[in-house]
Amino acid sequence: MLAQETAVALADVVRVEPAGLVPACRRLIERHLTAGPVWWLASRVLTASDPALEAWAAAAVIDNDPTPDLLARAIPDDGTVTIIGWPDIAASVLRRRGDVEVLVSDAGGDGASLARRLVDAGTEAAVVPDAGIAAAVVVSNLVIVEATAAGPTGLLAATGSHAAAAVAAHAGIPVWGVAGVGRVLPERLWDALLSRLDQAEDEPWDRVVEMIPTGLITELIGPSGRLPASEGLAQTSCPAAPELLRPAG
Repeated sequence: MLAQETAVALADVVRVEPAGLVPACRRLIERHLTAGPVWWLASRVLTASDPALEAWAAAAVIDNDPTPDLLARAIPDDGTVTIIGWPDIAASVLRRRGDVEVLVSDAGGDGASLARRLVDAGTEAAVVPDAGIAAAVVVSNLVIVEATAAGPTGLLAATGSHAAAAVAAHAGIPVWGVAGVGRVLPERLWDALLSRLDQAEDEPWDRVVEMIPTGLITELIGPSGRLPASEGLAQTSCPAAPELLRPAG
């Protein structure tokens, strides 16, 4: 939905005031700093010969993201999976799978709502308080952390994901990163995102996302399939528009 809204907004800017495209892209990123697809879409539009057409084409690519189907086929049968908060792709997949027990870390309230939704859909699910994430991980067969944005050094996911991944890595439990279309950014855009996040006024522990290093992620599930994390996080499908390396004035 966000990608479609962004495409509409950028296409309108191109039609009404083409000179305003760069400032509009920068403002969108300032409002959605940790949303990889916004960076991805803006960068593709800014480097295209026909920006309006590219906005719609990129939104269509996101709408046809194969990641959910690839994740659904990859999750082992009858296992126990830990997730954090309300990850859009993983939640939809686990809801339709139905044969997997899901432990949902509350992550400040999102997890409780998702657990209820999963139970209503017939999936065995339980909400785990934030303090119990380590205990949930060690009784799981798999931990899934879903990226809001990602790059060569790791991914951003709901707060609590780093702790879950670290416990899983120590216990020898696989950690799958999930990064749908538009969430893996080229190195220059990824570095710009992290730099601005570090400069934000809020404290790291008050944020709704946190960084999970590549070394804690076993594999990445994305549009290209199931890959070793380092390989998957190095793949992107957008250029690095120089205009996005500087924040809005």
